[in-house]
Amino acid sequence: MSTATPRLVESATPLDVLLVDAALGPLQRFLPDASTAKWALSLAGKPDITAQRLGELGAEAGRILTGTSTVTPHRGDRRFTDVAWTESPLLKRLVQLYLAGRHTAEQLVTDADLDPRDRTRVRFFLENVAEMLSPSNVPMVNPASAKAVIDTAGLSLVRGGKQLVKDMASAPRVPEMVDGSGFVLGDNIAATPGGVVFRTEVLELIQYSPQTDEVYEVPALVIPPTINKFYAIDLAPQRSLVEFGVRQGRQMFVISWRNPDSRHATWDLDTYVHAVLEALEAVEEITGSEQTVLGGVCAGGILASMTAAYLAGIGQQDRLAALCLAVTVIDNQDAGTAAALGDERMAAVAKATSARKGYLDGRTLAEVFAWLRPGDLVWNYWVNNYLLGKRPPAFDILFWNSDTTRMTAALHADFVDLAMENSLTKPAALTVLGVPIDLAKITVDSYVVAGIADHITPWENCYRSAQLFGGTTRFVLSTGGHIAALVNPPGNPKASFHTNADLTADAKVWLKDADVHEGTWWTDLGPWLDERSGAPRPAPRTLGSPRLTVLADAPGTYVYDK
Repeated sequence: MSTATPRLVESATPLDVLLVDAALGPLQRFLPDASTAKWALSLAGKPDITAQRLGELGAEAGRILTGTSTVTPHRGDRRFTDVAWTESPLLKRLVQLYLAGRHTAEQLVTDADLDPRDRTRVRFFLENVAEMLSPSNVPMVNPASAKAVIDTAGLSLVRGGKQLVKDMASAPRVPEMVDGSGFVLGDNIAATPGGVVFRTEVLELIQYSPQTDEVYEVPALVIPPTINKFYAIDLAPQRSLVEFGVRQGRQMFVISWRNPDSRHATWDLDTYVHAVLEALEAVEEITGSEQTVLGGVCAGGILASMTAAYLAGIGQQDRLAALCLAVTVIDNQDAGTAAALGDERMAAVAKATSARKGYLDGRTLAEVFAWLRPGDLVWNYWVNNYLLGKRPPAFDILFWNSDTTRMTAALHADFVDLAMENSLTKPAALTVLGVPIDLAKITVDSYVVAGIADHITPWENCYRSAQLFGGTTRFVLSTGGHIAALVNPPGNPKASFHTNADLTADAKVWLKDADVHEGTWWTDLGPWLDERSGAPRPAPRTLGSPRLTVLADAPGTYVYDK
């Protein structure tokens, strides 16, 4: 049994807000706005409480200056682990003043009379300001920076300055997070053997080579998000969900989306669902199976759900054996939709901005993602890259994260509207290819997995999304964030997941009553799929079919589009 961490949900940011910010630029969220003004007015109306907090800060500052303060960084704060932060009287006092000031600011947000939307925005604003003002970000004040300057005769700052100029010259204007020089697509990342067996203007369909003598009769087709490249599910060997599935005898097919440009501005949800249906027909032709397990990741899960509902609407749901969704939010109700509805003007401007370009630039979206966790994804690399003059680490997830794609203007507008209006939670509130969409008509079994620390697709919203389907749904809550929950191979001693067959309660009650299992959810998904994948049969000797022959080796050609 366990309980959720409220701050994780509170700090998450929904799809509509992300897509609006990406179009308008994330910096607009760092400027004081109406929510900040409401905060100031609320505090002005409570002069006694405000004076009390400032008085407490003044008293603490006095104790800091006299050396009697007990303020210390919390245990997990990696910024101040260097012994000089505690052994140097000056640096120790500097850190204590910084922490005391930040604590007072947080108290003043709690004291103010704000609705949840305004409180979250003010906290986001203050968190970014506080992270920026950390003494650890200042050259020569940071003891590691000072030591590096001495050891390198100043070359560390020279290297850091050059890298800073390079990073700020073009989007995403954040410190480089990964040394990608050692990654080669098809070699040590996105390296599971296979071939492209179907290609359209919109996608490539990759069939992976069997690695067992027998395979299950029912294939699996996975739809990746349209925001990034597909290989989040095929990272380094031994860390690839695709490889894991193939080695379990699954016939694995994965879509690789084309990286669109201004020529493809009108590609919308209808375009992408139609492309998925074409890929499904190709899978059926190649395998000869009448059913397929349809899977989707993040925004790809939205497309998978809409495709399943479309098939249900035209009486062809029997083409699906099951539906699997990973880190996918369909119900946006408490993931920030109220905030977005308060910013319809900004949403309209955002859609108009991407319409003028013909697309939403993925590099800008990457910048937005980084500023959601400024301590980990911005200032950590600021210190490493600029103050210490070092190269960032080589990490497969961050390499994938930096390999951005664009989103067509029409799809961007559709996703913003979909999230703001929460359309998929309302039967027949929208149509796809002329068919009203009702998720309750999806009666095949579903497997839905979420990450408890996910700051992009909050697990509580993933849980409520799982309640929308009409069939039997297994909801699994994994450790990890948005990608760490997904890339969760066996062997991680810290991995665990929660299960609870009762999906009638709200999310917090579900989690309180859930069973905890050690290990990865990958090993839970395997037996679940076994029961829905038909009988074993001899593995095919070649990829494709007589008509659909191999066009290129995996990972294909679209994955290289820039």
